[in-house]
Amino acid sequence: MTIKLKRWDSAEHLQTDEDIELYLQACFEEAGDDAAFIAKALGNVARARSMTQLAKDTGMGRESLYKALSGEGNPSFGTILKVTNALGLKFNVHLSDDSDPKMA
Repeated sequence: MTIKLKRWDSAEHLQTDEDIELYLQACFEEAGDDAAFIAKALGNVARARSMTQLAKDTGMGRESLYKALSGEGNPSFGTILKVTNALGLKFNVHLSDDSDPKMA
């Protein structure tokens, strides 16, 4: 008996806005200071939503977006902002539990 395995693709499981929100929250918690991890997570969301539509909405080339959001690219913060805005995502900033109270 032969078992066929398929590579896991997060984008296939991001079907609702809630799925995307929870996925990105988990990615931000897991990533620490790994910007490539977040870029890859945004790439997964972009593929789930439609990379072609994202390219139109951002005015960027589809191939450029695939590269920038592959986890191996190094997108500028401007690119990240364009992508998050086009995807309808908003950042929510708050102090972590382990932050220095003197910094607040």
